Amino acid sequence: MKGSSKMAPYVFIGPTLLLLAVFSLLPILVALGISLTDMDLAGLADYSSISFVGLANYADVLGDPVFLLALRNTLFYVVIGVPLVIACSLGVALLIQFGRSRLFKVFRVVYYLPSVTNVVAVAVVWSYLYNPGIGLFNYILTSIGFDKVPWLTEPTIAKLSLILLALWRSIGLNMIIFIAALQGIDRSYYEAAQLDGASGWQQLTRITLPMMRFAIFFVTITTMIGWLQFFEEPFVMTQGGPLNGTVSASLFIYQNGFQYSHFGYAAAGSFVLFFLIIAVTMVQLRLQRKQAEE
Repeated sequence: MKGSSKMAPYVFIGPTLLLLAVFSLLPILVALGISLTDMDLAGLADYSSISFVGLANYADVLGDPVFLLALRNTLFYVVIGVPLVIACSLGVALLIQFGRSRLFKVFRVVYYLPSVTNVVAVAVVWSYLYNPGIGLFNYILTSIGFDKVPWLTEPTIAKLSLILLALWRSIGLNMIIFIAALQGIDRSYYEAAQLDGASGWQQLTRITLPMMRFAIFFVTITTMIGWLQFFEEPFVMTQGGPLNGTVSASLFIYQNGFQYSHFGYAAAGSFVLFFLIIAVTMVQLRLQRKQAEE
């Protein structure tokens, strides 16, 4: 009986570990092997034509000006997009949680809908909004006396346009996480603070935000990883243009792997991005650990 009780946890987690190994760990190992070869479309038909090239793909990727531009674009997305998503999601969650009007309950659904809407359908709508000739945004700007904006035809503005679209799609899910964290805060803290004469701002900065520290950290980590893998918006809206101005690291990997059939080259790029994500995550974990110790 004792032996069976010890094996019980492994029986429950066994299927999950098996699925993880087959669909996550095994593909990673296969991709690592491919990154050390010159595998292309011909190699899929005849494995004998595949040659081992070692770290040559990694050297070529790190020296590729398009890949370096993709990394800079990805950094641009992360630096601007991540703080905006966290600030807007947290702000919306606070308004919905502490708002006294019933209308705020409707806003919860309104803000969440974009996160579950198909990205292709979203791209069609936003393409019309960004259209330089008949788009709604330029129509509004010209109506109030401003010049038209090249939303998707100038590299920097195109990146900001994609960030705006991604921000609109990302608020909902993070908002739900923040609302769950807010609902977990004991109301007695606020009641005691109100008895002591604390203002709303003091309650926010001394109670709400400190109590949400771990939720904010979790959202920061997941949002950072998501933006480092920024793909859907540039893929469906600009295909990396204009002049590779919006190409992200993930889009670069996709183009080389599935459009140009340079599988070994694309696999090497994916591992460069993989190690970058691991490094950023480890830095954030260490900073969080230091803050927790303090």
